[in-house]
Amino acid sequence: MGSPMEYNGGSVVAMVGKDCVAIATDLRLGQQSIGVAYNFDKVVAVNDKLYYGLPGLATDVYSLREHLRFRVNMYRMKEEREITPKTFTHLVSSSLYEKRFGPWFIEPVVAGLPQPTELDPHPKPFISTMDTIGCITTPKDFAVAGTAADKLYGAAEGLWEPDLEPDDLFETISQTLLNAVDRDCLSGWGAIVHVITQDKVVTRRLRSRMD
Repeated sequence: MGSPMEYNGGSVVAMVGKDCVAIATDLRLGQQSIGVAYNFDKVVAVNDKLYYGLPGLATDVYSLREHLRFRVNMYRMKEEREITPKTFTHLVSSSLYEKRFGPWFIEPVVAGLPQPTELDPHPKPFISTMDTIGCITTPKDFAVAGTAADKLYGAAEGLWEPDLEPDDLFETISQTLLNAVDRDCLSGWGAIVHVITQDKVVTRRLRSRMD
């Protein structure tokens, strides 16, 4: 059977820009090498400034997504405010660690922009990624996960630059994802990209190889 992490395929990448952040995923849902669907979006919006991707076993993607939706709604009711990217990262991490003896086979990627405050009127973009038991990494450039992770690393290291504007960030993350999934038989079949700024979220769907 192979690894449960690779059974359904799929990849996610997030990148930091200048006062913006982007997250992108492919749309393939497979059963090992067999294609099942081409509209399986692995990125979920928490609010208009915070998104997260869930590459891994499809059944666990649905389970964790609903678990996090419940926990975030409870946070909104209790705190009467939106959850920040850093707090959400720790929420995801603790949720994964609770299941460490029978883990969800998922490596989440979080991308978001904190809300400006009086103390921090220009907050820095935030991305993070975790392993299956919730060990957090918070890179300052890009984060990757999924079956094409090794290809994404190579493409991102070659294309990413500091302080990219939103349009340049979109082009960079799009080329990174498309070039990586073209070299991975378990990812691909189209892609979707979200570029988040303080003013808006731009979402675009990309075409890629369908074989």
